[in-house]
Amino acid sequence: GVVPRALKIAGSDAPQVLSYTEVLNGASVGDRVAVIGAGGIGFDVSEFLLKPPLQPHPIPVDEWKREWGVDPNPNYVTEGGMQPAEVEAPVREIYLLQRKTTPLGAGLGKTTGWVHRAQLKKHGVRMLRGVQYKSVTDEGLWIEVDGHDQLLRVDTIVVCAGQESVKEIMPVEGQKTIAKYHIIGGAKLAAELDAKRAIREGAELAARL
Repeated sequence: GVVPRALKIAGSDAPQVLSYTEVLNGASVGDRVAVIGAGGIGFDVSEFLLKPPLQPHPIPVDEWKREWGVDPNPNYVTEGGMQPAEVEAPVREIYLLQRKTTPLGAGLGKTTGWVHRAQLKKHGVRMLRGVQYKSVTDEGLWIEVDGHDQLLRVDTIVVCAGQESVKEIMPVEGQKTIAKYHIIGGAKLAAELDAKRAIREGAELAARL
């Protein structure tokens, strides 16, 4: 239904510019990364890149407790059942960037968004808003913030700047076909794509048919 939206600036065809799908499919990522786009995908990809590639998912419960400062003693001998968190150093230096001037992560889920924001913050992810993307060079990513140009010396740029609908299999106007087509999900609207909407549209269409 969708494909990642490409970055359209000078140098965006460089090999160090990757889509989020390429990263999640195992593409090599450097030690210093700029993630373009701070929606749900940008947050998820940033969190994914903080950890070693061979770390089990989900992480073991004991490790989760250490990372979030939860007392592992079943009798909760510490005050409030909490203790100092043991945060492992991230395996990469990450910048998370967005064009909007609103706080990063403002559109995440109300009940879980705070977890993702806290996870990136405690692992030192640098979040920048109001960013204009200028060009990609061998030095890294040139951006503009508050009217000032600056260079992010990164090895890899990961593009999480939305999706575009894929409708190539739809018949073109005037084409004869006996099949009946219905467009739902990301093919219908790629913006703010989420699984709940796609599942609902599929269920409602099936009921009508």
